[in-house]
Amino acid sequence: MATAASGCPHIAKLLGDVSTTGDTDFIQKYKTVVSWNVRYAQSVRNPAKRRKVSAPTCGKCDLALSRPFACLHCDFAGCWLEGHALGHLRDAGHNFCADTKTGSIFCAQCQDFIYDPKVDEIYLAAVVMVEEQQTKFQVSKKLREPYQIWVPEAKDILALKKSIPIPCQARRGLLNLGQTCFLNVVLQSFAHNPLLRNYFLSDKHNSKQCKTEPTEPCTCCEMDKLFTEIYSEDPNPYGPITFLATTWRASAELSGYAQQDAHEFFISALNQIHSTCRGSTEVSCNCIIHSTFAGQLQSDVKCERCGNITNTIDPMLDISLELKGKGGEIVSGDTLAACLRRFTQFEKLGPKEYTCGKCAKISHEASKRLSIRTLPPVLSFQFKRFEHKTNDKSSARKLDAQVRFPASINMAPYTTLVIKDMEGGNANDARYTCPTPEVMYEYDLFAVINHEGQIDTGHYTNYACFQDEWYKFDDDKVTPSTLGACLASAAYMCFYVKRHLDYKPNIKPSYVQAHEAEAVREKELEREREAARIKDVEDALLATV
Repeated sequence: MATAASGCPHIAKLLGDVSTTGDTDFIQKYKTVVSWNVRYAQSVRNPAKRRKVSAPTCGKCDLALSRPFACLHCDFAGCWLEGHALGHLRDAGHNFCADTKTGSIFCAQCQDFIYDPKVDEIYLAAVVMVEEQQTKFQVSKKLREPYQIWVPEAKDILALKKSIPIPCQARRGLLNLGQTCFLNVVLQSFAHNPLLRNYFLSDKHNSKQCKTEPTEPCTCCEMDKLFTEIYSEDPNPYGPITFLATTWRASAELSGYAQQDAHEFFISALNQIHSTCRGSTEVSCNCIIHSTFAGQLQSDVKCERCGNITNTIDPMLDISLELKGKGGEIVSGDTLAACLRRFTQFEKLGPKEYTCGKCAKISHEASKRLSIRTLPPVLSFQFKRFEHKTNDKSSARKLDAQVRFPASINMAPYTTLVIKDMEGGNANDARYTCPTPEVMYEYDLFAVINHEGQIDTGHYTNYACFQDEWYKFDDDKVTPSTLGACLASAAYMCFYVKRHLDYKPNIKPSYVQAHEAEAVREKELEREREAARIKDVEDALLATV
């Protein structure tokens, strides 16, 4: 592939001079091709009944194209595998065609796919513009804030010059401090979480400036130290001793050198970071934990006698999924999608479990269903592999059922909005589209935690993705791996990050509005004080006359 270093002189000529009509038409055609693909894929369907939309066909062989290559000089679209797209460029004397799915441009003269930073900017701007146009969940009828590429100003350039660059390897193993593999795998998932990484590497919590009392455990300070060590130049394994000690002080149930549950530590760590984080509140918390992991579940309980439905909304930090069917049997060949379908299906409630508020009677026939009302930026799934039949931990056993999980997942079918819309009569409509763009539901896998062995003698390892490369972490041992090896592993926890993060509409934040209102009041008070001072001076002058 032609890179930015070598460059493609043919595309550089077109992109470097946009004064002529031809150059402008070329860029506009590229934007049109990219925008068409986004609009074509901008709908969410019932997985069982995909929308019947005629796919574009090859201009040479008339075969339907799932991934068309469009000529950037005319309206021809052709297939790549059969060589019809390249044949058109050769026969018509045209130079460029584009992959509508990825936006990659092929140069006939270079005989290669080319890369140019300007093309990346055009592609990103075109994709986001279409997504903004398709977005229908605006607030107060205000449009989403238009995306703009960041261009550093003079003060930004000055700040960057003064900054100290740090290595970005993030491939440092963690020492096992005595059956602490459960801690290491969770810390590695934190280190490879892009939102947590950006927060702590941008110095949002500085352990050297923290005002927490030295006698009080501060998990945010330990997170700051962890990221400092992970992204340091030291390639040797790091021992999170102080993190472990802080965990013991904050959570007595996790203290000691006994093997612990990684999911239990994960939830405990989230609560500890939340409680010591700046901006932490009990209501509408905007700390980094709630900004990253917090979503909402909606519980709908339906009375089968009168049809009344009672809704309850509960917060969530992760989703725990059963590996057993309704009959209690272990499902063979299970998948993450199947687990989520079971999670969002109606289940019958037992006698006297529900009293209907409408008919005011204890309903013997009621059903309950969970759905995801609000999706978080990072989704954490836990498969319930450890089964406890009684309160006695010695009777617990592990479910070794294999669960297949994807590299990316669309969460729309499991959300309250789509489920309700499907129940409204659209389930059998082949033209059904979700009220919001499909891209807002897309998640990509970035970390997986595995448990090997039995419940008492097992060991935790994990996979994590860094800069599109996968690695396996086994305490202090870090080895290169592949996405295929990760997907074939026996997952205990999976972490997915939203492909496109939501951002607020074009409105000022409440704290900015409050600050501006306070400034206006201060100016008014200053004017009143100045008027009173002038009046006092005038009165004093009149008194001397």
